Amino acid sequence: MVRNTPSILVVDDEATIREVLTRYLEHEGFTVRQAADGYEALDAVTFEPPDLILLDLMLPGIDGLTITRHLRQAPGMRNRNVPIIMLTARGETSDRIRGLDLGADDYIAKPFSPREVVSRVNAVLRRAGKEVAPIGQVLAFPNLHIDPAARTVSAHGVNASLSAKEFGLLFFFATHPRQVFSRTQLLNEIWGEDYYGDPSTVTVHIRRLREKIETDPSAPQFIQTVWGVGYKFDA
Repeated sequence: MVRNTPSILVVDDEATIREVLTRYLEHEGFTVRQAADGYEALDAVTFEPPDLILLDLMLPGIDGLTITRHLRQAPGMRNRNVPIIMLTARGETSDRIRGLDLGADDYIAKPFSPREVVSRVNAVLRRAGKEVAPIGQVLAFPNLHIDPAARTVSAHGVNASLSAKEFGLLFFFATHPRQVFSRTQLLNEIWGEDYYGDPSTVTVHIRRLREKIETDPSAPQFIQTVWGVGYKFDA
């Protein structure tokens, strides 16, 4: 979901790290909450799901891997898809691999630069379709309206029900009008550079997206094919 001020939950038992990250993130326009241990983190996520979690693996009470497993696997969790960036001081790769296997979206090894953390946060939010948008901004085109804050799309006067990836694709196209992107570029932007799927995944999602927003998917108005190159948005 795209929000005017995306919220970040910083979970770390070191107060200095929490304060530094909070200061840098707030400077970039994010709303930031903090949690000092695993129990506080679960309470914070359950009470008000953030747009992204910066999660230390080594936490008192409940460790970061357990929190990640709970958020990703607990049935009925309304926040189970919130992006997670792991923070770890461990040198071994085993914990990072376990975290990624459990569903974490990225990891950052300590010590780190706060600016790197902000950059990673922006990248993960961008892939999840949760970029910062100016207050009240609705992307309006002829026969197409995209409301990032509400995460709603209206095409030809009809509400379109899009999946997370379909919305991410449409929002990315709409914020880069008339620019041509290859399937590989779109795969990296929406699925992430660490995704090892086939670029044909992009083709399938664009076909489904066209079926939901185009009056004639075989002659699309919005997402057009540039033969031999890729796709572009031209409303």
